[in-house]
Amino acid sequence: MRKAQLQVSLTVGGIFAIVVAGCATAGRTGALAGGGIGALAGQAIGGDTESTLIGAAVGTGVGYIIGNEVDKKHAAELNQTSQAHDYTHKEVGDLGGTRWQLVSLAPKDRVPPYASKFIEFRPHGRVITTTTNRDGTVDVVDERYRVVDDTLIVNKPGYIINARYGFSRDQLIVSAEDFRAVLKRMR
Repeated sequence: MRKAQLQVSLTVGGIFAIVVAGCATAGRTGALAGGGIGALAGQAIGGDTESTLIGAAVGTGVGYIIGNEVDKKHAAELNQTSQAHDYTHKEVGDLGGTRWQLVSLAPKDRVPPYASKFIEFRPHGRVITTTTNRDGTVDVVDERYRVVDDTLIVNKPGYIINARYGFSRDQLIVSAEDFRAVLKRMR
């Protein structure tokens, strides 16, 4: 019986290691790693399915929190080590050099009302958002971004946004837990 448990543990551990290597962000990697470790610990401590599931749930949560903090630390380091005009990197994926117009945003109250909003992903890791307000004034926001697989990470001192993105014909769809945006390609 002990030998069978060891074989199962080694098999699960091997699959787990392969899957972790493919995660896009430290938050996702942490969640996956924490879930696997928590499941193994729960099984070892309680020896039943309920303990395994509780261990997996707790481990996933703790792992995500730790991994997300690693993502935030990485973004903060990028902010501290680079000035607005000399910031450059190659993690721009297929967004670098593209320009988009915001078509829809849900929930609508996420941003103040506007007449138009254009987003330009520059090839050196800067994203420029130009908003024409209803009164005709124009606001320009300059932020840093990077792309890791299908995750868009936008940051500025004080905040970070991790959102998944994908393409549908000439549209860019960006979604996170608290918003969903659809943009139309301009170039």
